[in-house]
Amino acid sequence: MAVRSEIDRTPARFTEAVEQVRQAVLRPEVVVDEMPAPQRIAPHAFAMSGDVLVDDEELATGRFILLHDPAGNDAWGGTFRCVTFARADIEADMAADPSLPAVGWSWLTEALDAYDSEYSAASGSVTVVRSEGFGEMAEDGGDAQIEVRASWTPHMEEPTTGTGGHAGAWSNLLCAIAGLPPLAPGVIPLQRRRGAR
Repeated sequence: MAVRSEIDRTPARFTEAVEQVRQAVLRPEVVVDEMPAPQRIAPHAFAMSGDVLVDDEELATGRFILLHDPAGNDAWGGTFRCVTFARADIEADMAADPSLPAVGWSWLTEALDAYDSEYSAASGSVTVVRSEGFGEMAEDGGDAQIEVRASWTPHMEEPTTGTGGHAGAWSNLLCAIAGLPPLAPGVIPLQRRRGAR
């Protein structure tokens, strides 16, 4: 009976929004798995991880989390919140470009715009890290990474409007930081999922 009452407490609005995320049209290079969601940020949460794989090489990795608080959250300005993390290795000379953080943020906003995903209260950070080996590690050379952490409030006039689009935008962000070009107009991505639902 305890399991049944737990199911009954899950709002239908959240259940429908999660199903739309699960059915989202993602970039074909992104392979996703559902993962345990954070438990303390909001009363209801859903999470998935994703990797950009090209010729069996992992080019980027990230997470997408959908949060829901039926009572609303003043900081969010709504009852839902999307949270994302994306990271990829980059060339060292690219990491030296002072405009890269702003470009990294534009990859997120352009991805949301490409999916016609309306949102507000966006916040986040773009971190670029470059390291260089010295001494006995000099032969290893240097490496660099870009990391985007962001959250935003999806606009959803109806219970499930746009949640899938926000997940699709996240897949575009992952591919952008991996250095992949945008899909050509008219290309329909195929779904690649590793984990069971």
